[in-house]
Amino acid sequence: MGRDKLRGIITLSHGGGGRDSWELINDLIISKVPEELRRAFDGVGLDELDDGVAIKLNDLYVVASIDSYTVKPLIFPGGDLGALAAAGTINDLLMMGARPIGIVDAVVVEEGTQVELVDTIIRSMINTLISEGVALLGGDFKVMPKGSLDGMIITTAGLGIARRLIVDAGIRIGDKVVVTGPIAEHGAVIIASQLGLLDNVKELRSDVKPLTKYLMPVIDEYGEYIHAARDPTRGGLASTLNEWVAGRDLTIIIDRTKIPIRDPVKGFLDILGIDPLNVASEGVAVLAVDPLVADDVVEELHKLGLKDASIVGEIIKPPSKLASGRVLIRTEIGGLSFVDALASPVPRIC
Repeated sequence: MGRDKLRGIITLSHGGGGRDSWELINDLIISKVPEELRRAFDGVGLDELDDGVAIKLNDLYVVASIDSYTVKPLIFPGGDLGALAAAGTINDLLMMGARPIGIVDAVVVEEGTQVELVDTIIRSMINTLISEGVALLGGDFKVMPKGSLDGMIITTAGLGIARRLIVDAGIRIGDKVVVTGPIAEHGAVIIASQLGLLDNVKELRSDVKPLTKYLMPVIDEYGEYIHAARDPTRGGLASTLNEWVAGRDLTIIIDRTKIPIRDPVKGFLDILGIDPLNVASEGVAVLAVDPLVADDVVEELHKLGLKDASIVGEIIKPPSKLASGRVLIRTEIGGLSFVDALASPVPRIC
């Protein structure tokens, strides 16, 4: 790697979860770590860039995940920073096939922030953990001088246990792409909040929630047939699917008419000219499921309360060299076009 690739400055797009993020992470971190130190104990590590990492201990895997959460506003319709941090970490563990058991947190607050506001957010985080039976094992609390931080940041590291891992590299030709619920809910409400439009679009509400009660029964029953799982947060569904096939001789084809999205969300984003595929969800999972059980998985998700769960596409052999490692979408009028991961997803939502 040449030093010229690391010139310039860090921009917001580098933290957006899209193409700029992938390239910077590779140049800054992955390329510097010897291959033999990118994983440990027959587990999952840096090579995978999945939702978490894993170390195998006897017949079980200890799964860990870490993420930093920052959002503006700190409290929004449907949730707040505390619920976002707890649910996001729980869901990251689930996406690896793990049952969440505990988290450790680090809270950084800007000087001058109201104690009552911090209490509301921390209380929300703890209540979310309590609702899932997930322990708060410890943490850290720091204060930064006024002006050096935009309100509050919560970093959470989660721990879980899995008998069988779900690793995104497991996707294969024939797998069906399942989306468990309406997309773009969280990103839409944050966009509306930041633009001061909430009074005009009152039906928008974040979908932030842990998915434990929906996904653990499915993982327990069909885990060996789930070949990939991801929560489409930063960058939305488009980013998730592009990550799955990037650099691989596979193509994902999805049908826009089958992707669940609520009319108020679609209408709001259409007005702004934003494709819902690029907008974040915080209470949705995307699964690559063996075609033998894909319909059964969707039926089970319906029984568990996710009434909008749908098969939206499949993984196929690339129909041409141009389609290798790409995502295609069948539009409402039957045409096909490429779906790209935005270099800089908007807005900053988690």
